[in-house]
Formats: sequence, C-alpha cells, structure tokens
Amino acid sequence: MMLFDLTNEQASFKQSIEQFAREVVAPRAAAIDESGEFPADVMRAAAPQGLLGVTIPGAWGGAGRDYLSYALALEAIATASATVAVSLSVTNSLVAELIAHAGREEQRDRWLRRLASGASIGAFALSEPDAGTDAANQKTTAVKSSGGYRITGRKVWVANAEAAAVVIVFASTRPGFRGEGVTAFLVPMDAPGITRTARADSLGVRGLGCMDLELDIHVGDDHVLGEVDRGFGLAMWALQGGRVAIAAQALGIGQAALGEAIAHAGQREQFGQPIANYQAIQWMIADMATELDAARLLTWKAAAARDLQQDCAFEASMAKLAAAEAGHKAADKAMQILASAGYRRGSVVERLFRDVRATEIYQGTSEAQRMIIAARVLADA
Repeated sequence: MMLFDLTNEQASFKQSIEQFAREVVAPRAAAIDESGEFPADVMRAAAPQGLLGVTIPGAWGGAGRDYLSYALALEAIATASATVAVSLSVTNSLVAELIAHAGREEQRDRWLRRLASGASIGAFALSEPDAGTDAANQKTTAVKSSGGYRITGRKVWVANAEAAAVVIVFASTRPGFRGEGVTAFLVPMDAPGITRTARADSLGVRGLGCMDLELDIHVGDDHVLGEVDRGFGLAMWALQGGRVAIAAQALGIGQAALGEAIAHAGQREQFGQPIANYQAIQWMIADMATELDAARLLTWKAAAARDLQQDCAFEASMAKLAAAEAGHKAADKAMQILASAGYRRGSVVERLFRDVRATEIYQGTSEAQRMIIAARVLADA
C-alpha cells in the first residue's frame, strides 16, 4: 500500500497556518469581500507566520520551506479567504520566487527581505488588453535609451497593485519577435510615470487590489531582471509555481464548500429527517470529497515536481485544471445542497461560489491548461 504522509515539520506548519486562518483570516473574510478593500492588515499579520516568503531561503529572510508546505499553507488560507490566498500567491510565486531565481545579488538584497517580512508587497504585470492567454503578444515596449530603457504601455488586472511597492513589468524589447523579444523589469511602484488607474471590481476574489497600470517610465539597466530578451521564459517559469498555488487556492475554496454542505446536510430536516440521510445528498457529498482529494494528490505531485525539477509545466497545469474544476463543482453542489440558504447574498457558500470561478481563468484558463497537457501527452505518444 502506498501512503502519502506529511513530515512532522510539514504537519506542524500546516496546523499552525490552519489556526491562523481560523483565528485571523476567517473573521475578516466577509468584510474583505463586501468592501473590496485590499486586506493590508491581514497581509501584515501573515508575515510573522512565514507566509510572505514561504519558499525563499533563510539567507534572504524567507522561511525556506518546500513547495508542498507552501501548497498546504495556501489551501488552509483559502478555506478562510480566497482573496488573501491569491494575494499571497502573487507576492510569493510570481514576485519573490522570480527575484530569487533570476535576480542579481543587489536585486535580491534590496527586495527579498522586504517581501518576506511584509514590509513590501509584490505585483506581476504581464497581462494586457491584447495579451491574456496569448501572453507573448506584448504591446508594452521598452526602448533602449541613455543608461537604461523607456517603458511605455498599459497593463491590466494587476493583482496587489493597490498596495504593492514593487512590480515585475514585462515589455517587448524586440517588437515583432513576440516571446523571443520580451524582457522583465523590476520596477518600484513609486517610479515617476506609473499611473494606477481605477481599481477593477470583479464577481469574486474581491479585495485583491487589482488595478490597471499606465506606464511611461525610465528605468536603469540595473532594473532588468534576468537577461534582456529572455523575460518571457521567466514569466512562464513563475507561472508554473503560480499554477500550483492557484490549485491549492481552489482546493481550499472547494474544501470550505464541502464543509458548509456537510454541516447544513446534518442540520437541515425535511420529511422528518436530516437531508444527509437521503442518497441524493450523499452522492453529491461523495463526489465532492472524491474529486477534491484526487485534485489534491495532483497538486501535491506538482508541488514536489516544483522542488525537484526545473520544468514542472505539465504537472502544474494538470493540478490547476483538476483543482479549479473540482473546486467549482464543489461550490456548485454546495449551493444545491444549501438551496435558498446558500443562494442568499452574504452567505458563505454564495461567496465561495463567486470566488472559485476565477481559479479557472487567472494564471492560465482551463482551456490553456488543456493545451499544455495535450501538447506534452501527444509529444510523448
């Protein structure tokens, strides 16, 4: 028999984050959703828990944990607040990890301790009006000028932008060459020429601090992250970790939905008995639990792959696809089980139902994940 046991350290970390999620995050979740305000207080509280630099080595102020511990932590946080979980995933997977992976020593020294301590929040500016799934279609340009680059363009749906101190901006340095001519730049958000436009409202995951950025800035050569014209590969590397994180977020939302469904089914009586006694309800709960657990194993596999190999695109895409769709199904079935109690505005299940939908869209749609998976399967056939 094959067992999947956590180490004592992983189990202890998971337990501590679950307690933090219950005691600190959960009491704020409804208000974050209702107001749409970025949860700066919760993010500050998350820093001493090691949640803002989970996989960053201790030498740079991080917790130095493995990727499975990171996935466990984000799932625990997402059971309480999807918004906090994805905000953490952006500053961890898409910013801090990328700086640790590709940054110069001075870039690491300047930003990693600040990110890990919570003194700074990070943002990731890849998406544009014409560059979503086709992320290589960058219209933002970076033109060489004296001692650096002039970057002009517009970025959209930049998560954490409302509160971020630093943003990784992707721009075309060789127009017409698509992904082969994209460069990553590490830019302070207070740089002259960055304009944060109106905060984007959304169906769910409200309070993520998403804003559009209008850019007309000059940065020095020392702001280039990694190599010139090699930024698109860095973006794809970061998104591999990000997709493991979003899989964990989707699992947390789905697990919360399952918990709400089980609690309601045990209390709600119809025709003289709890509805949990009816086979129709039991089968929905069985499907929810089974699909979430299957997706969890794929997520753990992807997290292990992230630690062990340079390229985990295949495993990350499988995990995100399975977890996002399992989470969506769980929230949908929970809504059906709670019926009018879940459908009312302000119920936990109503919030989960809205939040989970984004996991099938951001950091690569489910359709994009299927394209990645199919390409690998067909290549190996």
